[in-house]
Amino acid sequence: MLGRELRLRWRMCALRLLAISLGILLCTHFSAELRRRSGPPEKLVVAKVESTARDLNKRAEEMPSRRQVIYVRRSSSSSKAANPATNRRDNNKPIRWHIDLQPWASSSHSLDSEAIRFLRYITTTQIICSHRIKNGQTDQSVDASKPWTVCLDEKFNLAHQIRNKQCRVYSLGLGEDDNNFEVNMASRGCEVHRFDPSIASTQIHEGERLWHHRLSIDWRDPKPAIATHKLHITTKKLGTILNEFGHWKIDVLKADMESAEWKILENLILEGVVEQIGQLIFEIHLHWPGFEVSGNDSSVVRYWYSLFKELERKDFKLFYTYKDLSKPQRFLKKEIYNASSCYILSWVNTRWT
Repeated sequence: MLGRELRLRWRMCALRLLAISLGILLCTHFSAELRRRSGPPEKLVVAKVESTARDLNKRAEEMPSRRQVIYVRRSSSSSKAANPATNRRDNNKPIRWHIDLQPWASSSHSLDSEAIRFLRYITTTQIICSHRIKNGQTDQSVDASKPWTVCLDEKFNLAHQIRNKQCRVYSLGLGEDDNNFEVNMASRGCEVHRFDPSIASTQIHEGERLWHHRLSIDWRDPKPAIATHKLHITTKKLGTILNEFGHWKIDVLKADMESAEWKILENLILEGVVEQIGQLIFEIHLHWPGFEVSGNDSSVVRYWYSLFKELERKDFKLFYTYKDLSKPQRFLKKEIYNASSCYILSWVNTRWT
């Protein structure tokens, strides 16, 4: 009897130990399962979130968004040879809407003080050019046309561009018959584009390097509704034409715009196009304020002067000035200050490379 009781007690103890072991095993399993489903520890979660954020940011930088536009332009052989980083405009620059007007020449704001300052400025060269040529010709003895003058000093790079057949000339005009400058610069090896709304065809290719375009250069792009009604004449800003042609620089810009030059020059300054130009040759007209130039006479002359000071701030230096005595000697409709109604001025960009 005693042996049977001992065996029964041993069996009961064994069953209890087995039950306890099973309970412990189940608790351990459930605890591990709960930890697995509840996620990783806080540090691991933070690290995973940061890694995911970095991946998303990297993808956003590498892939353009729906609002991003990518432009691809064709460029000429000379543009490909140049360094795009030095020739393209900086599109991140803030847009300017007005030029910086210079202080008045005197406290009285008189026309006399403004005119004297302005005329002194346009008749005084700021830099010496030892090798000037007029109308693209070395021999000046038989040339009776207007003295469109460029500087071929080696330090200003135009001579180098001509030798390498890489120079580009833009000529802006309104029905001008004298094309000696354009023809001679093309014969020197320059790629010459002449813009004139009066030519018969949309584009004429003369010789190997001279193109005539039926385009009128303006200080604003036309409204689409107006452009559709005037298909025979296209008016565009110079910056727009540069983008369409795929040209990043102009070695020489010549302009005879019959009093539209003031607003065109203002547009070139405000949009930064002037920084893409090596030399400027402008015929300026002083017999009236010019298209869309408003204000009294003193304000007009102050505006003219301020435009040229803007050029000076861009490192353009006046190296040639010509007073046209064949034109009426009038200044803002008056015969005063011994001034002509027309001057031809040439600047060189001293930072041009």
